[in-house]
Amino acid sequence: MEIPIFPLGGVLFPGGVLSLKVFEQRYLDMAAACMKNHAPFGICLIASGKEVGEPAVPHKVGTLAHIDSGDMPQLGILMLEVSGERRFRIISQSVQSDGLIRAQVELLEEPVGIEVPVAQRALLPLLKKVVDDLGTGKIPEPHAFDDAAWVGYRLTEIVPVQALAKQKLLELEDPVSRLEILLTYLSQRKLIV
Repeated sequence: MEIPIFPLGGVLFPGGVLSLKVFEQRYLDMAAACMKNHAPFGICLIASGKEVGEPAVPHKVGTLAHIDSGDMPQLGILMLEVSGERRFRIISQSVQSDGLIRAQVELLEEPVGIEVPVAQRALLPLLKKVVDDLGTGKIPEPHAFDDAAWVGYRLTEIVPVQALAKQKLLELEDPVSRLEILLTYLSQRKLIV
């Protein structure tokens, strides 16, 4: 499938939510087209470049974003609420005359129904506490505390690590490996007993 790409300084995960402030014309046009056609766009972490100005170079793996709502509090500034859908890998890309990146992408398989292994269940009390504290606005229902992929994505969203580390965790194919890395990281910092 072909989608527009929104390079960002952060990472969106499947099942996650993100607030975006859009003001560059290329992205205002992209958002309008996506809302009109009920079509997703891709969010990718910036590999090099900046969010504003010349088109940034995106990482090859990103997440489809669906616009849940949009509001224009002042002329030329669009506030979007988006939710993450499937992960994808960029196969090829081109830059339009307005600076918008369009990419041919392949959707990545999401492992379904893999339970959180006993060895990583120590992660669950921390995640449940964070979900209770943040509420459904930040971590929307349904909550799937028994699903290894969902637990890994939610924990990765909240751990205080650099965006590149979050990107590497997004790229992992195996949700149990993601949980093992998170458990090690959080245990070393005494956030999990």
